[in-house]
Amino acid sequence: MADPSSYRPKPGQIPDSPGVYKFRDEHRRVIYVGKAKSLRQRLANYFQPLTSLHPRTATMVTTAASVEWTVVATEVEALQLEYSWIKEFDPRFNVKYRDDKSYPYLAVTMNEEFPRVQVMRGAKKKGVRYFGPYGHAWAIRETVDLMLRVFPVRTCSAGVFKRSAQIGRPCLLGYIGKCAAPCVGRVTPEEHRELAEDFCDFMAGRTGAYLRRIEQQMMAAAEDMEYERAARLRDDIEALKKALEKNAIVFNDATDADLIAVAEDELEAAVQIFHVRGGRVRGQRGWVTDKVEAVDTAGLVEHALQQLYGEETGDSVPKEVLVPALPEDAEAVSGWLASRRGSGVSLRIPQRGDKKDLMVTVARNAQQALALHKTKRASDLTTRSRALEEIAAALELDSAPLRIECFDISHLQGDDVVASMVVFEDGLARKSEYRRFQIKGRVGDTQIWHGEGQDDVRSMHEVISRRFRRYLAEKARTGEWVEDEGQDGGEAPGQEAGEVSALQEEDGRPKRFAYPPQLVVVDGGQPQVAAAKRALDELGIDDIAVCGLAKRLEEVWVPEEDDPVVLPRSSEGLYLLQRVRDEAHRFAITYQRAKRTKRFKAGPLDAVPGLGDTRKHALIKHFGSVKKLRSATIDEICEVPGIGRKTAETLAAALAEAAPAAPAVNTATGEIIEEDDGGTP
Repeated sequence: MADPSSYRPKPGQIPDSPGVYKFRDEHRRVIYVGKAKSLRQRLANYFQPLTSLHPRTATMVTTAASVEWTVVATEVEALQLEYSWIKEFDPRFNVKYRDDKSYPYLAVTMNEEFPRVQVMRGAKKKGVRYFGPYGHAWAIRETVDLMLRVFPVRTCSAGVFKRSAQIGRPCLLGYIGKCAAPCVGRVTPEEHRELAEDFCDFMAGRTGAYLRRIEQQMMAAAEDMEYERAARLRDDIEALKKALEKNAIVFNDATDADLIAVAEDELEAAVQIFHVRGGRVRGQRGWVTDKVEAVDTAGLVEHALQQLYGEETGDSVPKEVLVPALPEDAEAVSGWLASRRGSGVSLRIPQRGDKKDLMVTVARNAQQALALHKTKRASDLTTRSRALEEIAAALELDSAPLRIECFDISHLQGDDVVASMVVFEDGLARKSEYRRFQIKGRVGDTQIWHGEGQDDVRSMHEVISRRFRRYLAEKARTGEWVEDEGQDGGEAPGQEAGEVSALQEEDGRPKRFAYPPQLVVVDGGQPQVAAAKRALDELGIDDIAVCGLAKRLEEVWVPEEDDPVVLPRSSEGLYLLQRVRDEAHRFAITYQRAKRTKRFKAGPLDAVPGLGDTRKHALIKHFGSVKKLRSATIDEICEVPGIGRKTAETLAAALAEAAPAAPAVNTATGEIIEEDDGGTP
């Protein structure tokens, strides 16, 4: 590990001008490439104290052994040079997007004497018109099959074309009218190229004028009583409309735009791109990358733009590029895109209308792509085994933690405090064994703190205590372990609404929750870890490991240690801990929101003890509203089926105590609006 001060340039040596810089390691390999408006200011940021640097940046500067730079005239030149160097050197600390698969394109080989329509993958070739990319090759073939009726362009290979020319007989497509058969001279090279040009124009989105022209030809043929030709043109129009239906209309105008969305977490990022041409979605593609450098959403967008358009020219770069966040040097990036296209390119964030709505769809696809990537990664048995082994090694456990339980606290400004417990076995989520808790501020019969307000540490202590008190109680019940008589082992964490009330099946066998984990993970840093460890110590449990995962820097904290355990960014163990922590957070916040919503929707009937949903609905159905029920007598309430006098008296007393809501006022007229209490409890 190198000391950055050993290769830090001398003051004044770095020019204060735009440029591109490279960090090299001790073997002279380029490990990072960056650009800057001011090389002096940007490079100074890398030579701060390591404690003030982002962990990924600190790793890079300690891996490097030298830095060098190249001065350029403009920021656009810096952008182009940065892309070229990243492509040439493939530096390990730069974000590099890679397609999760090789997307197919619809290609027209305009560089040949007789252009050919075909499916192409891989690097683009000069002189070939590309459309797409498409999600599947069969989608291209379906589109081409429909369009060949109107544009009978050659689709055969060079060998088939040459053989047909030798024998003087076209292939099957030539006989059925889906190829103009230039191989046997039915059309001249100029006529065939014109067909290919029309095909490209239609695929590029210039569809309206062409359809109108064919419709005029159809009407003219019908007026001239050329009914067979008119019928053929009619069928051509239907075929083209059917081909257009395969590409959804998203904009009413003929918009040409690319929409880029990013989904990310601390370790990985997914990018999705929708290609819109002529107001229709013509293609879609996506990338997933590891975040090997300290980069925000704007930086991810800039890297995506570089790698998406670095090799493109002309119409392949659209007039408009819509992004979720503008790059730091938005003007320079726009200028670079314009230089690739040959005309102006608008780079902006959609604010309203159809474009913003479509951006939401693109973002949803990016989220799903990231989730699918993580699911595929988590489902691999070898990867899961390596992750568990890495966790065991990092935490110095005797064996791999086959069962992991993670706890998280959720609240809204101190209200509706809840906790979640998720279970992972063999690296996979066991959702049937998830659990949720309402925080009461007590353990057993002991009030340990007032349950209102925000205190994640005490909440964590409570939930760990309650969960493992029940575990000890279950061991005592089954005879595996005998408690001291003075110990409170019978308090169950599942007595609140929404929790499992017991830990045994109907036949008396203990449920899986009665089994202890090998590792307890808490969402938080050193304070939460200390609280969890203290709860286990108070219960006399010393064979369960505890750790915490702090979200800000993904640091792993262990009890009684001043410094965290820092797992490598590429560690499968860190990835598994992150998944466990994120799942616990999702489960907790879902319960907290549901609990808050239920509280907001609670009505006066909910406060009546012993009144269930069935009788609530019966009362509302009978009286029509809570307001009318409040004014009813006890005898009138007793007329409702299922309501006895005692219940009616309790109900009347409860409604009398509940103060009715203040009447609403029409601010325009000043009159009081008589409101019904509603028809539902």
